Formats: sequence, structure tokens, C-alpha cells
Amino acid sequence: MRMIHAADLPSTIPIFPLPGALLLPRARLPLHLFEPRYLQMLEDVLKTGTRLIGMVQPMEHANDGARLHSIGCAGRVTGFSETEDGRYMITLAGMSRFRLGQEVDGFAAYRRFAVSWAGFDKDLVSQPESDNFDRKPLFSLLERYLDAEGLRTDWDGLEDAEDELLINSLAMLCPFETEDKQALLEAPSLSTRRETLVTLMEFALRGGSSDEMM
Repeated sequence: MRMIHAADLPSTIPIFPLPGALLLPRARLPLHLFEPRYLQMLEDVLKTGTRLIGMVQPMEHANDGARLHSIGCAGRVTGFSETEDGRYMITLAGMSRFRLGQEVDGFAAYRRFAVSWAGFDKDLVSQPESDNFDRKPLFSLLERYLDAEGLRTDWDGLEDAEDELLINSLAMLCPFETEDKQALLEAPSLSTRRETLVTLMEFALRGGSSDEMM
């Protein structure tokens, strides 16, 4: 995959608002595209040098999905395949978070926004965990959480994963509410994201709701 540097990041990108679909820097997100507007978006994106799509969470209580959270994460299309009926399976590799600016008017069927990458320069470089956290309590909590949700995971893969990949993969895969996913996205550091992840799993095991945490 070609490296993207801060100077390569465009000032305007297409936006894919998708509730619950969290993308984080250096993580990978598979997506299924079938709506005509997003098929057109993919066609246009593949013609650009960076091939970036911005993933943004719609506001939880926005009935029409038009209102979006102000921070999202851009991913580079690194792979795609077409099905017999014209749909596409694509993979996004997370590059950097961004802050939404003004929506760009135009004739495109999908939405485009001016974006600012300021404040997220560290997203383009790996963020190793600095405090050598003990994984055993996290795995114990995760096991109880997954059991409660009726889910399974590849424990060997998790145990072998580096800290950043471990935390980001769990943040993306756990079935949290949209606002909780947004909190994980906006965490200023990997340690903060890990602490937020632990809090959300503990809260879910106690039977709490996102509204109680707000």
C-alpha cells in the first residue's frame, strides 16, 4: 500500500455516513456497496491519487441521517471486488481522522465535504502503547462481554496482535451504540481509547445504557 503523507491529504473528500461502522487509523474496514450513489462514489474515488473515503457517524437522533458528527476517519480503498449483480465489496485502510467543514455543493449524488486534518497528524504514524498494560484483565473482561453478547472471537489472533491493532480492532468490532463508537473514535490517545473500551464493556455488563453515561 502506498504511504500517504500529510501533504498528500486533500482538502475535500467524499463522505460515507454509516451508523455503527467505525474506522480507525491503520485498521481495516470491509464495506459492501450497492446503492447507486455509493457505486458512483467508488468509481470517482478510484480515479484520484489518494483514493480516500471519509467514514462519519450520523447523529444518533437525526431521523433523516443528514446531521453528522464533526469528526470522522478517512480510509484508502486498498481492495475491491465486483459481484455478479453489480455490487462491490471494498476494503478501507484507515489513514487519518479529520474534522468536517462546509458541505460542498455540486452534482454528485453522494455528499462531499471540505475537511481539516489539523490536530490529527499523529494518526499517520504508529502509536505503540506506552504503559505496557496487562492484557489479562482486558481479556477476562472481553470474554465475559462477548459471552453476554453471544459473540465469539479469534483468541489466538488477539493474543498475537500488537497493542494498537488489538485495541482498535476491539473498538471497531464490539457492537456498541453509535455515540459510544464516536467516543472511541475521538479518544485522543491509544491509552484513552483502551480506557474508554474497558468502561463501555463494564457498563454493558452491568446492564447500563449509553444514555445513562452521557
